[in-house]
Amino acid sequence: MDKVAGLPGSQCDTFSPAILNSLGQKALRLSVQQIENCIPGSVLASSLPSLSKVQGWDPEQAGTILEKLFSSGYQLRVSYLQIQDGQSLAALGSLVVGLSHTSLESIPAQVVLDAVKVPSFAKQLETMPPTVKTAFVEKLVAATAGFNDLVKYTPDGLVQYIPKSLLVPGDTFNIQDLNDKPWTPEQAEMLFSDIIKRVPEIHSLSPSILQGVTCAVAANMDDERFQQLLSVLGQKNVQLSEEQLSCLAKKVLLSGPLEDLNNYPKDLFLFLRPSDLAAGENCKEYVTRVGKANIGVLEKDSPQRKQLLSEGLACLDIHDLQVTKEDAAILGHLVCDLGADYITASGNNFLTQLNQCQSFTPEQIKAIQTLLSSGRTSFGLPSTWSPSTLEEVSGLLHIFDHSILQSIPANVLKPWLKDFLHHSHMPTEQLASVVKNLQPSRLKRSEGCPADKTITPEVLDDELMPLDYNNEELRQCLNDTTLQANLNKISSYAFTEEQLLVLKEKLDRIYPTGYPDSVIRDMGGILSIMTPEDIKKWKFNSPDTLITLLDNAPNDEVARGIIQVYGKDGGRFDGAVLDAVGGRYMCSLTQDQLKTITENAIKSAKTLNIGGCPQTTKVILYPKAKRAYSDRHNEFPAYYNLIKPFLGGAPGDDLRALSKNNVNMDINTFKGLRNDAVMELTPTDVRHLLGINLEELKTQQNDPFIRDWIVKQKQSELDSLALGLRGGIPDGYIVVPREEKNQTSGAPRAATIAHLLHLFPAFLLTLSLASFLS
Repeated sequence: MDKVAGLPGSQCDTFSPAILNSLGQKALRLSVQQIENCIPGSVLASSLPSLSKVQGWDPEQAGTILEKLFSSGYQLRVSYLQIQDGQSLAALGSLVVGLSHTSLESIPAQVVLDAVKVPSFAKQLETMPPTVKTAFVEKLVAATAGFNDLVKYTPDGLVQYIPKSLLVPGDTFNIQDLNDKPWTPEQAEMLFSDIIKRVPEIHSLSPSILQGVTCAVAANMDDERFQQLLSVLGQKNVQLSEEQLSCLAKKVLLSGPLEDLNNYPKDLFLFLRPSDLAAGENCKEYVTRVGKANIGVLEKDSPQRKQLLSEGLACLDIHDLQVTKEDAAILGHLVCDLGADYITASGNNFLTQLNQCQSFTPEQIKAIQTLLSSGRTSFGLPSTWSPSTLEEVSGLLHIFDHSILQSIPANVLKPWLKDFLHHSHMPTEQLASVVKNLQPSRLKRSEGCPADKTITPEVLDDELMPLDYNNEELRQCLNDTTLQANLNKISSYAFTEEQLLVLKEKLDRIYPTGYPDSVIRDMGGILSIMTPEDIKKWKFNSPDTLITLLDNAPNDEVARGIIQVYGKDGGRFDGAVLDAVGGRYMCSLTQDQLKTITENAIKSAKTLNIGGCPQTTKVILYPKAKRAYSDRHNEFPAYYNLIKPFLGGAPGDDLRALSKNNVNMDINTFKGLRNDAVMELTPTDVRHLLGINLEELKTQQNDPFIRDWIVKQKQSELDSLALGLRGGIPDGYIVVPREEKNQTSGAPRAATIAHLLHLFPAFLLTLSLASFLS
């Protein structure tokens, strides 16, 4: 059976419907070359019922099967291979992953709608490439009669691809259908305002909807309903962003005495101070609440996190490096920010809590490694660890060094690791670090592949394959044919950088003039060792290839190179591509590429954030976005949620218009606005623009951007904000702008320098001189 399952040396004449039907999941071992050259279309057609049930098809494999079916004359005689109705489309089952954006365009929208009503087929759509998911949603939009039907019939795997601009619940909607869908936070923001107005019982809303709470909506709630909202958010453990939590905390403090603290969202306490809590609560109770919160909401080493840890240590009267188990339990997640000295001195008391931390500094990592290697912990020396021990420290696995991993008994570690990977989501790069540290320090060169290292289908199916082959064994045992036929699978495994270089050497030899699109798309982790010079040799303009590459791009330089190759070869920047490029890489697009982005592409994109881009990028995209969402221009907060990512390019007039609609802009969005546009705003404009977030001007008054604005305002108008802002223009002074020479475009400081002239004393001096001389 292995011979016909895609191994080198398989014979074409062995394939028949009976063999294909008997393969089951082993059909995944069929190479693209075998499907193309060895299996007649009639055999594939006869085997479609079984092939459509195989889970895990690579898009290229499935695409080759479908292309062969649809392009052969045989399909004309088989009605179910012609996509004329929903049942025919649904019959493709798991092979639907091979449908291309182009092939889907020829399928009637009603056929797509009928097919997604089949539950088993709808589930298969989750495996499709992003561009095809987008195309499916476009078909559903065309086939459904408005918002309610679109929500009802869109499968869960496609929900996040519904453009935000279409999420208009209106006056009537089915709350159960909305509750059942896995909305993204950005989509939920679009829905929340309409839903909260028309649903009296907040507790009836799902976490998927509740995660869309916006500052504008919360700020305008009456106190009783706001308290209900807080209680429901806490009870349902709704995950919220820093911006949302910060706004809710401000509203809490404006709503009078805090009540029912146990029902508040636990992460809310990251934005409250001990003095904000109800009378009777001591600081330990406050620190306990903070310790239960997810401090990952705040950036590591941010001032807020440092302040929280400092308050916690002071409250517990910890003035040396000794942290007891009792104190560690109170500190909770705050122990993740304890320095290396604390870990060295008393880390055994909170080691299991460190196991839950999201990240560590290099100093913390070194201290943890030293502590574990010493055996001075409750776990003992690594050489004595059992599977249960490994389970307890599994969160620290990615920072184990060579010494620790080599000390753990091999007959304990490898079986445990295999099981661990099946129920965890350890990032590939972290697992690669483990593989590197498990390999011997010295590798022997071998002549040919050792007999016990033959690469069989079972070896290829083992995600821990990198552990079993050192660099030289991989070079000798992995032949070119096997690599080509299984590249997608092999490149997804956690090989070390040295092992990846071996794979790259082989690919460079096979494709000396540059990789074809099929190889580029299946490169996976090999992309991490590609240089800009390598990338320049590539040629591709497939959106799916671009999206796959950006998902695996190791750094911004490589990503920028990939985007430039894609654009140079004529790749289009539609909604799905813009989602992949996102805010992180949007700044890499040239002005010519930005100009090719259509208003429809912006409207169909899920979310974009161009706050960190050059001013030229913002100025080009903002007018496009404004036109794209012009049909929602008078709908707030919907319009604000749509236009917000692009506001960095908005002129002053548009910002003043927004200020009249209670948008409650967060301070980070404000700081990302055009400098010249903000300088046009008066303190009254800014008051109305920021709303509940106005006090942030005081806490960030030393930020250069905000300082520039302050010194341009009349002090009397600043005083009207009642924030204690100082540095404005005293009454009786005027600002005379003077152009600054050699001012660069997009500089963070203002393009003019204000010169203050005191007019009244000058006027008196003039009168005195005139009187004296007369």
